[in-house]
Amino acid sequence: MKTVMIKLSLVENVNKFVNIVTRYPFEMDLRAGRHVVDAKSILGIFSLDLSRPIALEIYSDDCEALMEEIEPFIAPQE
Repeated sequence: MKTVMIKLSLVENVNKFVNIVTRYPFEMDLRAGRHVVDAKSILGIFSLDLSRPIALEIYSDDCEALMEEIEPFIAPQE
């Protein structure tokens, strides 16, 4: 399992992000506080507070290609 913080501040970003993650066979969740939604669900993502970075939990250890594709959405480390 791999966890990375992402930022989806624009509606267009959510659509692009979902289009990318749906191409991968493994399960992924987005976690914002106590709320957890399927990372492949547009409606689920819009139920989260998108004003702050959210945790993407990827249930696979072989996710280098996915990490390259979602690199524009990865939140900078503070």
